[in-house]
Amino acid sequence: QVQVVESGGGLVQPGGRLRLSCVASGFTFSIYAMRWYRQAPGKERELVAAISSTGGSTNYADSVKGRFTISRDNAKFTVYLQMNSLKPEDTAVYYCNANWAVNEYWGQGTQVAVSS
Repeated sequence: QVQVVESGGGLVQPGGRLRLSCVASGFTFSIYAMRWYRQAPGKERELVAAISSTGGSTNYADSVKGRFTISRDNAKFTVYLQMNSLKPEDTAVYYCNANWAVNEYWGQGTQVAVSS
């Protein structure tokens, strides 16, 4: 069956870094665009970063440009989100999303907390 599993979240101090991973199975990973979303308490879920199926195209929310990098390894069925220079406002549950045509899959989320 389809599985999308995030990992790598945790507590980090402002200015620190984390790398999130998302491992997918049960579908043809290499044809799916992949996205990272986040949802902070009391706020709507927002798109953080997106990467095309081949990895040749990426997009970022203005709030994370220059600090976050999305990448993927199709051989490992994995997408990553490298997060540098973290700020308290980056605190949220981060979700991995796979999207192709009408098909869409979500992970369960991983918590990121940025605090001193």
